[in-house]
Amino acid sequence: MKVLALHTHYLQSGGEDGVFAAEMDLLREKGHEVYSLTFHNRDLEGLPPLRQAAFTLWNREAYEEVGGAIRAYRPEIVHIHNTFPLASPSVVHAAKEEGVPVILTLHNYRLLCVNALFFREGSVCEDCLGRLPWRGVARACYRGSRATSGVVAAMLTVHRALGTWTRLVNVYIALTEFSRQKFIEGGLPVEKIVVKPNFVYPDPGVSSGQNGYALYVGRLSPEKGIKTLLDAWKRLRLGLQLKVVGDGPLAPEVSEVAKRTQGIEWLGRKPRDEVYSLMRRAAFLVLPSIVYENFPMAIAEAYASGLPVIASEMGTMASLVDHGRTGLHFKPGDPEDLAGKVEWLISHPTELTAMRKEARAEYEAKYTAERNYQILMKIYERAIETARQS
Repeated sequence: MKVLALHTHYLQSGGEDGVFAAEMDLLREKGHEVYSLTFHNRDLEGLPPLRQAAFTLWNREAYEEVGGAIRAYRPEIVHIHNTFPLASPSVVHAAKEEGVPVILTLHNYRLLCVNALFFREGSVCEDCLGRLPWRGVARACYRGSRATSGVVAAMLTVHRALGTWTRLVNVYIALTEFSRQKFIEGGLPVEKIVVKPNFVYPDPGVSSGQNGYALYVGRLSPEKGIKTLLDAWKRLRLGLQLKVVGDGPLAPEVSEVAKRTQGIEWLGRKPRDEVYSLMRRAAFLVLPSIVYENFPMAIAEAYASGLPVIASEMGTMASLVDHGRTGLHFKPGDPEDLAGKVEWLISHPTELTAMRKEARAEYEAKYTAERNYQILMKIYERAIETARQS
């Protein structure tokens, strides 16, 4: 099969970039012809604000580039991962103009929420779900700016009116059933949304967790529940070490707390192979997010390493972590409950060992490259078939 894969890279590399690269590598390994067309948001830096806004709404250059790539390459599928902001939704129109089926992976909630997180002032916010997103403009939900929030809201509104999301995309890929339901609530056609989780490729391998520390891997930002994590560790009665991997706006605070608190170590950003090594030696992973999340790659990576997960009982995480089998749930934003769950798990080594085995089994059942490839092929076939019928 010939596939044209489109992706826009953010200024700071993240999980979406990794998923895009892994999926393209997997398709090539399976013998498919994959042409990758990528954009990078650093190209917006230094441009006048009005020019940046125009690109976000409709990037004529990207539209023409995609059309030219389709005519030159003649793919059977156009698979889009991220259009925001540089590529713009114009690339969807370019693909449909050329008569090629379009698949869009929904890596976040951007089509439903100005900041793509359903998060405002420290808690979940769904005020724009299923509505025009002008509340997000009034509240400056994107980067704390009404002007930039207005640009995002205008993009969403214009392309809803054009039917970009409802008419032109053949199949949407939601990462979990929870996020699929949110997109249905937000107005996307129910018959077009299928679920395919992220996957871990290559398999990092499993170890024994002999070093016995707790691990956090992710962005250091308010919605990730970092303050809950740090507060919980101050309450622990057991001397358990916490290693924090990641960077972000709360990095200075994490660094300061680590200096003052015995048992907390901040390691900064680490390459993927070092993260896997840390996971294989850890006792468990902690994900204290106070936001829905979409599909934290850290969960699938932890399971691949045989690492149980203690996660907030909310949104996607509540469904990805099977309480008592692959990890534990705790009340979101509650450091006392998190500390209690950590102490329980450490004081029950038999249950912890069983969870390690179940975590690896969960990976082998759901998050391997082979399993993901089988699902992806069915999605591609479905998109081609629906395009023929339309």
